[in-house]
Amino acid sequence: NKMRAVLTTLGIVIGVATVILMIIIIMGLNRAVEKQFAFLGSNTIYVSRWEWMFGEADWRSMLKRRHMKVEYADLIERESALTEAASPWAGTQRSVKFGGGTLTRIEVWGVDEDYITTNSLKIELGRFFSEQDVDRNRMVCVIGQAIAQRLFDQVPPVGQRLDVGGKKLRVIGVNEKMGKFFGQDMDNKVMIPIGVFQKFYGRHERDIDIVVKAANAADVEELQWELRGIMRRARGLGPFEPNDFGVNAQSMIMDQFRAISQG
Repeated sequence: NKMRAVLTTLGIVIGVATVILMIIIIMGLNRAVEKQFAFLGSNTIYVSRWEWMFGEADWRSMLKRRHMKVEYADLIERESALTEAASPWAGTQRSVKFGGGTLTRIEVWGVDEDYITTNSLKIELGRFFSEQDVDRNRMVCVIGQAIAQRLFDQVPPVGQRLDVGGKKLRVIGVNEKMGKFFGQDMDNKVMIPIGVFQKFYGRHERDIDIVVKAANAADVEELQWELRGIMRRARGLGPFEPNDFGVNAQSMIMDQFRAISQG
């Protein structure tokens, strides 16, 4: 009887310890995921033809949606009362070269001068794009820390000519180190004016996101509703037609993850 009591108590202790350990693991995982998604910005919204949370049937229907337009960023800034800034974003991968060095599969992003605001980007050397750089499609670029360290370890990068997919662009800035986002090195990139991006890589059938930063973090949910109205008018949707775009926020992913992790 004593042995049975000891074993029963031991079983209860092990069970409680296991539950506590699982809670600690889940809490640690939640914090790790929250840290990763902090990169997206808690007061930043991404307007896209894609919705982040969808099923297989939704994915097929989204493939048929019209692409976003660069002009939507200016439209949102004009019509939204809750927006601080809006910037278009498009991406591809290319090789970059300088001197005798070559880096392959480097992220190349097309953005405008407001991207530094929408994504809280910080510049370590030089400067970011000006409105004139973007409007005049100047052949300039801003590079990440990894590019600066791997290709320009012997010379200052600002002012140098960088070969991006066979096109020469003058480096005007280097952003501060951003780290990794789910394993992807966010410093391994080159940013160029959105018009230059479209000139090089095409403007038709090219996925574009509009990155929107709320003027006040407390208004993010209300801003999402405001953006849906602006985009429905811009896309010419009738009263009973479904949205053919997504209005995505960091909180959507975190809420879904918490629901899964908490059972």
